[in-house]
Amino acid sequence: MRYMMIIHHDEDALAKADQGKLWKEYAAFNEALKKVGEPGQGLQPSSAATTVRVNGGKTAVLDGPYADTKEQFAGYYTVDVPDLDQAIAWAARCPSAQYGSVEIRPLREQ
Repeated sequence: MRYMMIIHHDEDALAKADQGKLWKEYAAFNEALKKVGEPGQGLQPSSAATTVRVNGGKTAVLDGPYADTKEQFAGYYTVDVPDLDQAIAWAARCPSAQYGSVEIRPLREQ
């Protein structure tokens, strides 16, 4: 089963983390993930976001993320594992789980 692991983290907390340690943890995580997943993709900070909403035929364009929250959408990975329990185990290994959350969703089969 394929799952997407959607990373949300607190950008301020992450910025205060030991960057050398954090990137070593991510390098190890990415290397291990090659066995069951696809390369992930990180995003630029939420300050670079633009949100588009259409309501009643009118388009509104907002600077920033879609909601005012402590955690921001930061990137994603996909994994192909037998079950949700294994997807949870991979999400727990993700370094950003220490600074926010990793949402897991099954991908629709084509």
